[in-house]
Amino acid sequence: MNIHKMLIPQEIAEIAEAIGIKKTRMPFVKMACLSILAGAFISFGAIFMTGTITGTSAFLGFGLTKLIGGIVFSLGLILVVVAGAELFTGNSLMTMGWASKKISTSELLRNWMIVYCFNFIGALGTVLLMFFSQQYTFAAGAIGTTALTIAVGKVSLGFVQAIALGILCNIFVCLAVWMAMGATDILGKIVVIVAPISAFVAAGFEHSIANMYFIPMGLAIKYFDPTFAASANVLGLEKLTIQSFLLNNLLPVTIGNIIGGGLFIGLIYWVAYIRDN
Repeated sequence: MNIHKMLIPQEIAEIAEAIGIKKTRMPFVKMACLSILAGAFISFGAIFMTGTITGTSAFLGFGLTKLIGGIVFSLGLILVVVAGAELFTGNSLMTMGWASKKISTSELLRNWMIVYCFNFIGALGTVLLMFFSQQYTFAAGAIGTTALTIAVGKVSLGFVQAIALGILCNIFVCLAVWMAMGATDILGKIVVIVAPISAFVAAGFEHSIANMYFIPMGLAIKYFDPTFAASANVLGLEKLTIQSFLLNNLLPVTIGNIIGGGLFIGLIYWVAYIRDN
């Protein structure tokens, strides 16, 4: 029986390279649909996290609240890996096939651009549904306050700081994806995903696709329900703008995510396990 069996790193490297090559051959419609799902799935993790950490810091403190938030946020990547979807940050590992010259630069960039854009669509679609559900008004508006606080914190980062946090984040995300490739059963995949994802959330690192939900949700509340936003009394709310979302967070975090996953995981493992084979 293969229950809980893990592949060795050499085998995982070969699988990761082969999967990356296969991704470049995926038809556009299939890639787009699976990318929309991934954006929604990561948003589901963000929704779970926002609701779960609301009101908990008062009695659990900062550290435990962040840990619990990370554990529940793991739902997003679990859905991506187990249910099947195309996630930009995980696709950073395609640099392995590129380094082997089995994926051209144009094929790599085409995949990243399509997946990234449709991840964004999936996340924004989820924001739209969540806003109209008015779930942010639950718990006497505490969930909306949490959503606004998260968004403001993310757009308040410095540019270099956001790059560094993005690098660190996708090291953890790609390690989760890497280990999930090595697990041979669903339970094993879930188990190896939870720890790295919990760690990056608890540490406060930045994930570009998650931020496609977190920040637009805050923006939606601010601009389309200004009465609620004003009553939430969130410090620094004036910093939350579309420009600050795109330039202060999404751009540097995306750069960092590519470096963290593509270089520090993908290319380093390629050198270790693929280059000389």
